[in-house]
Amino acid sequence: MSITDFVGTWRLQSVETRKEDGSLHRQGKRKGYLIYSPEGYMGVSFMKEGRTEFASGDIRGGTVDEKIEAFNGYISYSGRFEVKDDKVIHVIEVSLFPNWIGERQERFYSFEDDTLTLSTPLQLVGGMMLSSHLVWEKVRD
Repeated sequence: MSITDFVGTWRLQSVETRKEDGSLHRQGKRKGYLIYSPEGYMGVSFMKEGRTEFASGDIRGGTVDEKIEAFNGYISYSGRFEVKDDKVIHVIEVSLFPNWIGERQERFYSFEDDTLTLSTPLQLVGGMMLSSHLVWEKVRD
């Protein structure tokens, strides 16, 4: 596979997290997009469906609880990407979670028809070592 196989816009279809033994930890409703450009850049954003709006309506406002819920229900990062063997590597330059900035995160990938499945190695999530498995569908005109 090469970069060109990834290029385009992908709509999130499903997300599940699995425990170290491979058993299902959680499935959830998420909405999001993943974009790979021909120049070798990528960006991804996805969120829990049904997040609560801030009562104030102010993007810089919100209570502490509203901000925590919003942060916990959203993932976004972008940067360069490269393809090596059975992995796509996201080189993170911008991220909602600041600890990821500068990281090279590997994703195992597989293609089937118009779907792309990306799976993470085990990582610390909510105090547990989990892997995430996201299925994306290619957006066509």
